[in-house]
Amino acid sequence: MLLIRRFYCSSQRIGHIAKSHKPGDSLSIQGWIKNIRRLKNNTFLDVDDGSTSRRFQVVVPRNAETQSLTAGSVISAVGQIQVAPNGNFELHADRVESLAEGHLQDGYPFTPKQKHAPEYVREHLHLRSRVDYVAAQLRVRHKAQKAIHDYMDELDFVQINTPLLTTNDCEGAGEVFRVQPDSEKLLKQMARPKVPAEESYFDSKVFLSVSGQLHLEAMTYGLGNTYCLAPAFRAENSKSPLHLAEFYMFEAELAHLEELEKLARFIEQMLKSITNRLLETSSEDLHFCQRNASASGSSDLPWLKVPWKVMSYDEALSVLLANKESLKTPISLDEGFSKDQELFLVSHCGTPVFVVDWPTKQKPFYMKISRTNPERAHALDLLMPAVGELCGGSLRESDAAALSAHPQLPKDLAWYVELRKYGGIPTGGFGMGFERYLQLVTGVKNIRDVIPFPRYPHSCKM
Repeated sequence: MLLIRRFYCSSQRIGHIAKSHKPGDSLSIQGWIKNIRRLKNNTFLDVDDGSTSRRFQVVVPRNAETQSLTAGSVISAVGQIQVAPNGNFELHADRVESLAEGHLQDGYPFTPKQKHAPEYVREHLHLRSRVDYVAAQLRVRHKAQKAIHDYMDELDFVQINTPLLTTNDCEGAGEVFRVQPDSEKLLKQMARPKVPAEESYFDSKVFLSVSGQLHLEAMTYGLGNTYCLAPAFRAENSKSPLHLAEFYMFEAELAHLEELEKLARFIEQMLKSITNRLLETSSEDLHFCQRNASASGSSDLPWLKVPWKVMSYDEALSVLLANKESLKTPISLDEGFSKDQELFLVSHCGTPVFVVDWPTKQKPFYMKISRTNPERAHALDLLMPAVGELCGGSLRESDAAALSAHPQLPKDLAWYVELRKYGGIPTGGFGMGFERYLQLVTGVKNIRDVIPFPRYPHSCKM
């Protein structure tokens, strides 16, 4: 263990140098040369190791040995920290070793010093972590996940690893991917009487999960508050910059919850807390992402400092009807609001807004129906600037008889009803598209650029 620790500590990550070193300190770094400037006596190398969006300069003597260094090459440099004229730390290297050639002239798709459009960068998924703004977004993604896990752990929520393979369609919309073995030979070997051949592996139809919610509820009935941050899959023919076929969902279930307003307050406090943590740990990367995306907002994110509003669906509908001439899309009483309408409501309120108490016919079977007005469900949507709907949630129907009588209850969810039979409790919860949250805080316009390997219609590369 000691030998392993010494090996990994032999080189310093560039992103940590300013926090843990002072001028005169000796250290070693490793990284890729992003740019080279050669003057009369010295050569200046901009070196990147993926730990920061800020370039780090290595100064080496100009001689025959350093003359062979090229952009894209991987180097190891050992020297002393000094302060550059611009006030930043730089490394004056005593020794530089080339570890690997860059071969940028042999078909490398990204030209040093040139800014490439996201659409072009997306064509080279295996190489795009080398692009500075993509690397910054992925570091922000990592820190945002950590902020979520830390926050939920501090509140004593239990993380559940919900399954990716499931027999149910949680949302009931039919937007599921079917899963079965590709081997016909295997399916024939496992064939059973009265079981369709394509179902012979599991003895039933199996899908990729669209949500971990129903499995979270099962765990909440024994563990109390639970959450998951897991992949979800939707088979939608959408090329929207806000939709993916594979994405991550942050979902939570709260035990003994009987008031929708308490769920809204929990979501607001949670989002403000994890975002403030992200600003503390990743402000440099957040600023870099927003500058690159030309985001109109500031990385201070003004919605962190104001209380969010709550309005009923009926109030929101009245606002939209009164301003329908200003909307780009027609208002439908049978479906939810369009993104255009969601953003109008956010602008109208001047803050993020929770729209609550939705028409029952627009919401899934598991949402609790109002006992005083059966036309309304105790459901909420959180609408945010730029992205529109960020979270959807509800109180869950805790009455077994009412749930069993719901006309949209899938026939294979007897176990879900049974949860209410054996010591049932009132619960509520929500789901948040994690990539959409990243778009909100970074200002990145296309959701395909905040996930490492985006999957969407007509594209599943690598």
